[in-house]
Amino acid sequence: MKLIIFGPPGSGKGTYASILEKKLGIPKINTGDIFREIIKRKSNLSKKIASYVLSGKLVPDEITIQVLKKRLAKKDCKNGFILDGYPRTIQQAEALEKISSPDLIINLVVPQNVIIARLSGRLICPNCNAIYHKIFLKPKNNEICDKCGSKLIQREDDKPEVIKERFSVYQKQSKPLIDYYKKKKPFGNVKCNKVDIPPEVVVERILKKIKELGF
Repeated sequence: MKLIIFGPPGSGKGTYASILEKKLGIPKINTGDIFREIIKRKSNLSKKIASYVLSGKLVPDEITIQVLKKRLAKKDCKNGFILDGYPRTIQQAEALEKISSPDLIINLVVPQNVIIARLSGRLICPNCNAIYHKIFLKPKNNEICDKCGSKLIQREDDKPEVIKERFSVYQKQSKPLIDYYKKKKPFGNVKCNKVDIPPEVVVERILKKIKELGF
């Protein structure tokens, strides 16, 4: 199954995709995670990517497609994948079709007040990219990653001024994808209108919607 989880910044894509990764047995792929891993390598490419990521702007399509194509070619994507946060533009969607055509799209419908509450508490592991939340998905030990033991951080692009830019970019460039995919692929909306709803509950809604779409 080649699944795209679509939704605005802070809608829970990463958290739900991480849980679905285990339940469906296919890897979660997030271009932001790939970019942050590349940035650590201190190469010419990493400097270019860093200038976009840390300012909340979209990395140019030619760079994004290049790194995504390489990632989807790995063996763990043989039986499918979960794309979290990509594509963000119709041009990227068209490019993705040439690399590996997705089977279905799940669109998370989340009110703005819920998004603000979630982003204010999100924590990320800088080593393995695991996602936590100070209230809703706490690590076993305070601000320490359960998987690798690294100290959790708040991403630069989760800070208020960058979040506003990311949300603005999303509204202008990514929202048209809803109409694009509705016409081309099996498409399902999954609502999440409460701040304190457990991630597992939303994941079950996603799995139910996937079955409704025939997968």
